[in-house]
Formats: sequence, C-alpha cells, structure tokens
Amino acid sequence: MWDDFINTIKTLAAESGFANITLLHLVLIILALFFLYLAIAKKYEPLLLVPISFGMLLANLPLGELMHPELWDVQPLDYGAILHNGGLLDLLYLGVKLGIYPPIIFLGIGAMTDFGPLIANPKSFLLGAAAQFGIFGTYIAAMAFGIFTPQQAASISIIGGADGPTAIWLTSKLAPELLGPIALAAYSYMALVPIIQPPIMKALTTKKEREVVMKQLRPVSQLEKILFPVVVCVLVILILPSSAPLIGMFMLGNLFRESGVVGRLNDTAQNALINIVTIFLGLTVGSTASADKLSQPGFGLQALLIIGLGLVAFCIGTATGVLFGKLMYFFTGGKVNPLIGSAGVSAVPMAARVSQKVGQEANPQNFLLMHAMGPNVAGVIGSAIAAGVLLSILG
Repeated sequence: MWDDFINTIKTLAAESGFANITLLHLVLIILALFFLYLAIAKKYEPLLLVPISFGMLLANLPLGELMHPELWDVQPLDYGAILHNGGLLDLLYLGVKLGIYPPIIFLGIGAMTDFGPLIANPKSFLLGAAAQFGIFGTYIAAMAFGIFTPQQAASISIIGGADGPTAIWLTSKLAPELLGPIALAAYSYMALVPIIQPPIMKALTTKKEREVVMKQLRPVSQLEKILFPVVVCVLVILILPSSAPLIGMFMLGNLFRESGVVGRLNDTAQNALINIVTIFLGLTVGSTASADKLSQPGFGLQALLIIGLGLVAFCIGTATGVLFGKLMYFFTGGKVNPLIGSAGVSAVPMAARVSQKVGQEANPQNFLLMHAMGPNVAGVIGSAIAAGVLLSILG
C-alpha cells in the first residue's frame, strides 16, 4: 500500500509542469511577470500589456496544453487538426491567423476617434505621413540582412507604424510564419510608447520648441465630420483596394460615432466588441512567445532580430515625425510645436498623450492633446495605406 502511494506521488511529480520546466521557460515567465509589473504598478497601457503578458505566462507553464506551436508550423495549415487537437489559445489564435481581429479592432478605434482635429488642421496629414518613413526605412534595413524575403521584410517594417492590428493583418497576408514575433513586437512597442518616445522627442527638440503653445483649433461642423469618413473611405479604397478591410472598418466605426443615429451600435463597437477582441488578441499575441516555439532551431535568433528591427522602425518613425514637426515650426515662424510630430505614429491615443505630457513638462500652460490627435489619427490612416501599398506590391 505504501509503495503504491509513493509510486503514485512519483508519477504525479514526473508528469507535473515542475518536472518539465526548462531554463527558457523560466526566463520567459520572469519576462511575463515583468510586463505584468509594468502594466499594473506603472500603468503602462494595461489594457494591452495585461492580456499580452498573461498570455505569455500561460504559454510558458509546461503541459498546460493551451497553445501548440507545432500545429501552426504545418504548411498548408490543417484547420481540422487545430479544431480537434488545439487548446483554448490555439482556437482563439485563429482570429489572428485569419485576419479577423484587426478589422474589428479598427471598427472600435474608429468609433472612439474624433477626426475633428485632423479636419480642422489638414496639415496634420503631413506629420502622419512623415512618421511612416520608419516603415520604408526598416524595409530596406531588413532586406540588407539577406535572410528575409521581401514579404517578410515588409511585415517586419510595418511595426514602425506602432499599429498592432495593421502589423497582424499585413503579416497574415505576406509572411504568416513570422506572425508570432511580429505581433508580439508590435504590441509590446505600442504598450511601451510612454517609455520609448520621450527620450527621442527631447533629444531632437530644444526647450524653446517644446514650450510653444499652439492656437486653439477652429470648430468643425457636424456635416464635415459625417462627410469625412465617407469621402476618405471612397477615395482611399478606390485608389488602393487592398486597404479596404482596415480603412473600411475604421471609417464605418467613425460614421457610427458621428452620424448620431446608431447610438447602440456605436456603444457596442467602442466598448463591448473592442474589449472582447482585445482580450482574445492580447492573450494569443502573448502566447506566441512560448519556449516551445522559441527553442526551434534558428527561430529564437530570427525572433530577436525581428524585435530589434521593430524597435528601430518605431524609433525612426518617431524621429522623422518630430523632425518634420521642426520643419513646420520653422516655416510657420514658431507656431507649431514639433512635439506633435511624434504622434504621427498610429498608437492612438497613446502617442498623442505622450506629446501632451512632454509638452506640459516644458510648459505647464501647454495643452497639445487635441493638436497631437490630428497627426495621431493621420498616422492610423497612413499605416493602413502603407500596409495596402506593401500588399499590392508584394502580395
């Protein structure tokens, strides 16, 4: 009897996660806990970072059977095997792999976004466009390494837009084999905008430039706000049909907001729907950083290179936006605060908040949020257009 009991305990111990944990598991668990700390204690974009870090934590607890990387390494994908043998996170990951989540996220973002600052100051489009240089500059850098295909380089470069949904959508079309590390890098940098951007902004501007107080924007009529999403949707999709899923849903969400006749749809899009999809997306993005996946031959190094290039892309995008803001400061005789150029990346509204924060540190009377929202919204549109261009050329 006693021997049977001891053998049972030994069997349970041998089959437990503790007996199967590796050093890489431990490293990734510690990293996940660090991200949780940043989200909860430091409040660095907790809506993104909490589900991402917890998904990473779940994926690195051995024998949990929530995520099976081997099911996603088969080409073409065997969806039957995924549905029958996949864990919970495998099933949720289908929404990422099939490109379902990103357009829904764009619908919710559109419903939450006020295009008024962009309509009131159309020059903001230039700042949003300038911030996209990070995308195309990093494409050239990724190709220079000689280990990525043009499609993979394009998918890596889109991280520079600081737009997780767009990065996922484009990668699912061009380089699905890199979806895990690209999605993780894109969302991690979105969450870490308050850490990454301020040093770049301060290094490229003078205190005098950061102190500039901008004039209040003109009032925008309701008719302008209703016509804007319709006109942009028609023009952009006719010019660049490949951008239709993102631009179409983004503008539909904004039309929900501005039309004033579909309050229930608007409320659902900007609250319940986007929150549900954010939970699913965050969990599955985090779960791609699993020891089982990263321990595959060559994949870990490739993932680190992708994360590094993504950081370069994001930094270049921030820098070019600020530098173009300095040009506008010069040509307007000091009427434009260059800090709003950093909001040209499409991490909305996080990047605009960072512009406001850095501006107020230089001048407590500075209120840049609404001015920064113009290039911020332009950045969302710009990154979607850039993704459409890359898909049209390389898809």
